[in-house]
Amino acid sequence: MTRRVVSQDGVSLAVAESGAGDATVVCVHGYPDNGALWQPVAGALGDRYRVVVYDVRGAGESDKPVARSAYHLDRLADDLAAVIDAVSPDRPVHLLAHDWGSIQAWHAVTGDRLRGRVASFTSISGPCLDHVGQWLRSRLRPSGLRELLRQALHSWYIGFFQLPKLPELAWRTGFGGRLMERLDGSGTPPDTSDAIRGLALYRENMFTRVGRPRSRHTDVPVQVIAPRADGFVTTPLQTDITRWVHDLWVRRVAGGHWLPRNRPDVVARCATELIDHVEGAPETPSLRRARVTSEANGRFARQVAVITGAGNGIGAATAIALAEEGADLVLTDVDEAAVIRTAEQARRHGASAQAIACDVADASAMAGLAKQVAAEHGAPDIVVNNAGIGMAGPFSKTTLADWERVIDVNLWGVIHGCRLFAEQMIARGEGGHIVNLASAAAYLPSKMLPAYATTKAAVLMLSECVRAELAADGIGVTAVCPGFVHTNITATARFVGVDEGEQLRRQRATTAAYQRRDYPPEKVAAQILRAIERDTPVAPVAPEARIGLALSRLTPAAVRAAARLDLTPGG
Repeated sequence: MTRRVVSQDGVSLAVAESGAGDATVVCVHGYPDNGALWQPVAGALGDRYRVVVYDVRGAGESDKPVARSAYHLDRLADDLAAVIDAVSPDRPVHLLAHDWGSIQAWHAVTGDRLRGRVASFTSISGPCLDHVGQWLRSRLRPSGLRELLRQALHSWYIGFFQLPKLPELAWRTGFGGRLMERLDGSGTPPDTSDAIRGLALYRENMFTRVGRPRSRHTDVPVQVIAPRADGFVTTPLQTDITRWVHDLWVRRVAGGHWLPRNRPDVVARCATELIDHVEGAPETPSLRRARVTSEANGRFARQVAVITGAGNGIGAATAIALAEEGADLVLTDVDEAAVIRTAEQARRHGASAQAIACDVADASAMAGLAKQVAAEHGAPDIVVNNAGIGMAGPFSKTTLADWERVIDVNLWGVIHGCRLFAEQMIARGEGGHIVNLASAAAYLPSKMLPAYATTKAAVLMLSECVRAELAADGIGVTAVCPGFVHTNITATARFVGVDEGEQLRRQRATTAAYQRRDYPPEKVAAQILRAIERDTPVAPVAPEARIGLALSRLTPAAVRAAARLDLTPGG
C-alpha cells in the first residue's frame, strides 16, 4: 500500500492506494466512519483493480476544518475531484461510495465538475439530497404517505443532529456509538472527534438541499446497492431515481446499513460485475437481472425460477403462471418429454425456459443441476421443490423399498433443492424464495397414508426450520400444503400390498374421485405466486386443506379419530 497527500482548497486529504490493474476504483466513506471502513472490500478488489481510499475532510488522518461551511457539498465534491485528478489524471475512475460518501458522490456526478471523469458509480445507503427532496414531495399524496412515514421514522436522527450541544454530548458519553450499534450493527465504535466534527455535514447541507431540491441528472452508469434491513435509509428512497439516471442497476441485498463492513464479499462482487461490464465485459446474469428497464413486465420480471417436477400437474401450472408474470425458467422432471412440453408452453408466453431431465432423488444429479444453473443463470431468485410421488396403504404392508423410494423423492428431493440453491442465494446476498410442496396430509394423519404423510410432515417442518435460518439472508421459505388437487399423481401413485390388477383399479378410482373434486393445479399455482409475493410461511391450498389445518390446531383429538377411517377411493 502506498500513501500520499492530496491538497484541495487548503485542506490536506490522506489517500491510500493498493492493488493493481488498469481500472481504478475510488472508495468514499460516510459518517461517522473513515477510510478504514473499506479495508475488507479493498482487499477483495485489490487482485483486479487499483483501489484508492481516502479520509474525507474532517475524518481520519485528513485535515479537520473548524468552520461549518467547510463541509458544504460543493467542497466535498471538489475534494473528490482533486483525488481523482491526482490518482488517475488520464483515465476515468469507478466510484464506490457509502452513506455520506455516496451523498457527496451523487452531488459530484450530477454536476459538471466530474463530467467525463467517472466511468461508473456504485452507491450504497446514500441518496442524492436533491433526489431526496423531490422524492419527499412525490409522496405527499395518499398513496405515498405510508412510504413517507416509514422514511421519517428511519430519519429521526437527522432532526436530533440539528440540535445544539445534545448530539455532541451523546457522542462524548458513548451513548451515540452504543445506539448506532444497537440500531444497525455498525460493528466498530466511531472515533468520537470524527463523529462530532461530522455533524457539520448534516447542519450545513441537509435542510438546504432537501428543502430546495434541484433536478439533477447523470449519464454515468449507476448501480444502487440497497440493504433491505437498512435502519436509516429505506429502499424506495434509494432506488426510485429512474427519472434522473439513464443507466441504472438496482440490487436489494440482505443486510444492514454498514454493508461494506459486514458483507464485503457482496459489495465487492456487485461492484466487480458493474466495473467489468463498463470496461467491456458482457453483463453477468445477476447484473442483467438488476438492470432497471421499462421493458420488464410482470410481477416476477427477469427473475430466474427453478421448478422440479415441472412436467405435469402443479409444477407445470406453476411454470406457466411464472412465465406469464415475466420469469425465466429452469424446469426439471424425470419425464424428459413432459418437461420439454412444459418449456415449450412457457416460451409461448415470452419466457426463456430451459428443460432438463433430472431425478431429484439423485444427489449427484441435483448437484450437477445446481452447478449448471449457477454457470448459466447465476443464483436463482425462486426455487419450487415440487417433485413428489404418491403412496398409499397400511404401514404393515409398506416395504423397506417403498419407504426408501418415497423418502428419496419426497423428502431428499426437497433437501437437495433447499441445500444446493440456498447456498447459492446466500452467497449472492440478494435474497430469494424457496417453495416446498408439502400437503394437507402433513398435518392430517391417516392410517392409509403413513409413508406419504410422514414425508410431507417432514417437508413442512424442514421448511419451518430452514425459513428461520435463512431469514437473516433475506430468503423466504414457504411450505405449500394442497388438499385434493386433480393431477397425474393419482394415476402414478403406488398402493402397497396389492397385486398389479388391484393397483390399477385403485389408481383409476382415486383419479376419478379427484376428477369429481375438480380442483385444478392452476389454482395451486396462483396461490404459490401469492405466497412468494407475501413471503407466507405455510400456505394451505383448497378449502379442505385450510379447514384441516384449523382442526389440527383446535381439535387434535377429532383429527386423530378421523385418521382411523379408510378414506382411500377404491379401498
